[in-house]
Amino acid sequence: MRIIYFFRALISDFLIYLLMLVLGIIFSPFAAFSREMACKSVRCYCICCFWVLKYIAKITVEFRGIPPEKNVLVCAKHMSFLDILMLAYILPKPRFVMKKELRWAPILGFYAMRLGCSPVARGKKGGAIGGLKRSINRKKELGEGQTVIYPQGTRVLPGVKAPYKVGAGIIYRDQKLPCVLVATNTGMFWGRRSLFRYPGTAIVNFIGEIPPGLSLQDFMGKVESNIEKESDSLMSSN
Repeated sequence: MRIIYFFRALISDFLIYLLMLVLGIIFSPFAAFSREMACKSVRCYCICCFWVLKYIAKITVEFRGIPPEKNVLVCAKHMSFLDILMLAYILPKPRFVMKKELRWAPILGFYAMRLGCSPVARGKKGGAIGGLKRSINRKKELGEGQTVIYPQGTRVLPGVKAPYKVGAGIIYRDQKLPCVLVATNTGMFWGRRSLFRYPGTAIVNFIGEIPPGLSLQDFMGKVESNIEKESDSLMSSN
């Protein structure tokens, strides 16, 4: 069966990145016109990716909970490129905190900037957090939106424990925004650097909101315990 999963990965990945190129070029004039059109263009691409995954890789997507529509911080478990696609599709006005290098990536970088994503230089500790705060403050002119940050800072394989970094808490404290938590199991089907795509139902679950005003320590504790508990539950049910 693994050879089947390998070829499913090969074909689906080829189509997903081909779609990124083709649709990215076709929609670029519309995305350049407004952020709203950029969001719609990205959402259309995500739908096409879900179709490819459903019929080629036998992976279906499912959304649970209530996605936020107001101006919030979203702290999400990150296991796969798939959970990025799912959040980009379901959130009305997403803007991701992303690696600084991605802003120069063909197609991807253009759309990330049009969505209002915030690039951050990883590995610079305090300097990275300061740069992230300045970037997010500049994005306020874009109006309401959902700022998505991955507290662990990278994709994490199922079963692997990685620390939750304090950057998410500092943004929560300084921006004085409510924070919506998101759990997922996407890494079980499309894992980090995996050569295989395994069939199943990839889930993104909006599991609750933390109001503004908590201490940094209390906030980080709630984020980690709630996201990890629910993500483990999603994975154990598959």
